[in-house]
Amino acid sequence: MEWPKKFKYDPVKPLIESDNPAVFYFTQRDLLQRTVAAPSVSLWTLQIPQRIISRQEPGGYWKALGKNEDYYLIETFKLLQTLVYQYEFDISHPAVANGCEYLFSRQTDEGDFRGFLGNQYAPYYTGLVMALLIKAGYADDPRIEKAFQWLLSMRQNDGGWVIGSPGWLGIPDFKWSDITEMVSDKNAPTLKSFDKSRPFAHSGTGMVIRAFAAHPQYRKSPEALQAAQLLKSHFLKSDNYNSYKHPDNWIRFEYPFWWNNLTAALDSVSLIGIPPTDPDVRRALDWFIANQTETGLWKISYSKIHKSPPNNKTDEERLWISLAICRVFQRYFS
Repeated sequence: MEWPKKFKYDPVKPLIESDNPAVFYFTQRDLLQRTVAAPSVSLWTLQIPQRIISRQEPGGYWKALGKNEDYYLIETFKLLQTLVYQYEFDISHPAVANGCEYLFSRQTDEGDFRGFLGNQYAPYYTGLVMALLIKAGYADDPRIEKAFQWLLSMRQNDGGWVIGSPGWLGIPDFKWSDITEMVSDKNAPTLKSFDKSRPFAHSGTGMVIRAFAAHPQYRKSPEALQAAQLLKSHFLKSDNYNSYKHPDNWIRFEYPFWWNNLTAALDSVSLIGIPPTDPDVRRALDWFIANQTETGLWKISYSKIHKSPPNNKTDEERLWISLAICRVFQRYFS
């Protein structure tokens, strides 16, 4: 393996020596390219995924503890992300199939997934849900095709997407209090006052593009490449809108991927096919090389505005984030 030599410290050693059985499994399979048993044998019976499955309701969703049913969508999405991305469950398992069908029940006739912002459009969440469903095994489902067509219809003229609802952009003097009131009312009309001349938001585009990167055909599309070019041009820069505007939002990480950050964006860009010789990509790769810690891993946050003090939870998350970074380098330099 040549790619670990890019780093000052060996990033594979702390992963293969980890007590986390899932991280150990993916390090062997993805980074060391060893033959391993199927995830259904090695991962599905572990305590954490089994505990998650035991909490699933008959309707396929998970309840958010202490919250009403408006929060069931986010809780279900969050736990399915854990099952699919960290333990590689797919729709051959009934719990995942039922959970995914619950997500599909929130798809509108237009094609988007509604409910994350009340009754308002949310392309960035639609992209996240689609990426999860594709990873779980629905790449060829016509409902996914319908969602892709909706996403393409919601692009700004420059080929990217905004954070929040694109229907907000055409309303002058729209206040945060108006947005808060509107998204808390699921019966509010869906705003369709678009202004597609406004520039893309890298925070929104980085989330939408994961659906394209996850799909074996759409990742090769000219629309995916156009969006990836926009996204990488903004690496480590301020966003075009106030939400998540600060450039430090690029350097706080989580796994499974949720909000846009440098790890998640580079993962998508590499899958879409922008090469490591691209100057923006090279700058991002160099950032990871320069900011590796002596442990061989990376921190959860390098941000001045988002602190993540070390504890058992963040120690585990560092393993997953470091695995994701290594997958990108392995993809580019193996």
